[in-house]
Amino acid sequence: MGAHATTPHDGNATAALSPERVSALSDLLLRLADDELVIGHRNSEWTGLGPILEADIAFSSMAQDEIGHAQAYYRLLADLGHLPPDRMAFLREATEFRCASLVSLPRGDWAFSIVRQFLYDAAEHVRIEALATSSYAPLAALARKISGEEKYHLLHGRTWMMKLGSATEESHRRMQAAVNELVPHALGLFEPTPQDPAIVRLGIQPPESLLAAEWHRAVEPVVREAGLTMPRDPKPAYGGRAGRHPPALSELVAAMQKVFRMDPAAQW
Repeated sequence: MGAHATTPHDGNATAALSPERVSALSDLLLRLADDELVIGHRNSEWTGLGPILEADIAFSSMAQDEIGHAQAYYRLLADLGHLPPDRMAFLREATEFRCASLVSLPRGDWAFSIVRQFLYDAAEHVRIEALATSSYAPLAALARKISGEEKYHLLHGRTWMMKLGSATEESHRRMQAAVNELVPHALGLFEPTPQDPAIVRLGIQPPESLLAAEWHRAVEPVVREAGLTMPRDPKPAYGGRAGRHPPALSELVAAMQKVFRMDPAAQW
């Protein structure tokens, strides 16, 4: 896996962790890593297909960033005793992934991908700000390191939301349809797991419900300014954190892992 971000390593920070803290960290880090890996691959599907060259390059760059962030999270998992990053990414079955359904859905049209990227990056921005003060020092350091890239991603998404939200009747229709479909899946990014009470109690991050509320406060004004409307009382699309995914994830994982699985022992 190629990467921009590198994980700050601190052997002393991981050597004396309690089993409870290891379990809590592993649960959260796996969610974050899998989200980043899958959204990175979804964004990479626009390489060579973007509506304009600048957009094509931007999505390709963001895809590389996200996969780099995934590698950094997987490295933190390796520090906790899990498999190395490449094996975490390329040797698990789709049902072992813990990504939200938002990132698993097929690429869709340009409006769909723009809305997904904006909703995802708004959630990631809220979470990274919270993780920057995490009680787990290596995770806090990584959050601070990648926050600059995520600000660019969020700005990119916001710019396109404004461009397409009210540009034409057709663009408005497609963007509104994407918002209606994707907001429930975006709420799935904040799906709680049985480890959440420990994650909060140990100071690793705030409750998912608090992050979801902050996400909504950040997203709703942008959607409104773009001439669009948030769906009323959307039901969160949960299941991804428990390994229940749309069929499209199995297809993506199979394609993503094909070369590595030909010879997992190969040296590249």
